[in-house]
Amino acid sequence: MPHQKNILSGVSAVMAALPDSEERLIVAVAGPPAVGKSTLAEALVETLNQDISGQAALLPMDGFHLDNLILKENGTLSRKGSPGTFDFEGFKSLLLRVRDPSKDHYAPTFDRSRDIAVAGSAIVRKEARIVVVDGNYLLLDEAPWNGLSSCFDHRVLVEAPLSELKRRLIQRWLDNGYEEEGATARAELNDIPNAQLVLERRGAVDQTLTMSTDPHEG
Repeated sequence: MPHQKNILSGVSAVMAALPDSEERLIVAVAGPPAVGKSTLAEALVETLNQDISGQAALLPMDGFHLDNLILKENGTLSRKGSPGTFDFEGFKSLLLRVRDPSKDHYAPTFDRSRDIAVAGSAIVRKEARIVVVDGNYLLLDEAPWNGLSSCFDHRVLVEAPLSELKRRLIQRWLDNGYEEEGATARAELNDIPNAQLVLERRGAVDQTLTMSTDPHEG
């Protein structure tokens, strides 16, 4: 399938660009919603572990979504997924800790089916030589997110034309049972502005990949 070839090409490109180091590498895979960064990050970890079992671990930023109850109290539930709806300090703290390869590090993940973060559901084992971090705002040049740049040894931005992202984001809501009007409204209220922010306010980037076909997620 075309999107599979696109992902495999991206994986090969990232692997070829990884810096040589005897220390643990922290790799950022960032990009707007629906661009395919999560698919790419997962495929990258899987491929690295096929070469050497256990050498790579995945660390998703989505595990640091604030809970819906907190967002409701803050009046930001409708903007869930925007920069201010994540536990930034908790996420940065874990990134700093994960630099230490002398012990295992536990991390939360996000269960989309339940729309909730699950604590301690991922692990970065001490044997992992490469940690792949994926998330929308890893390379955002806006406080406080721009404080993350020094946490990464290699920064990958995954992008696609905004018109294509708009189509994918509306389709996401259609796939979740919304009618055309409702799906468009949900995307335009939150998802599309978030995508624009990531594309327009990018910080330092070592490598840029373009996803020309729809990977169905990310």
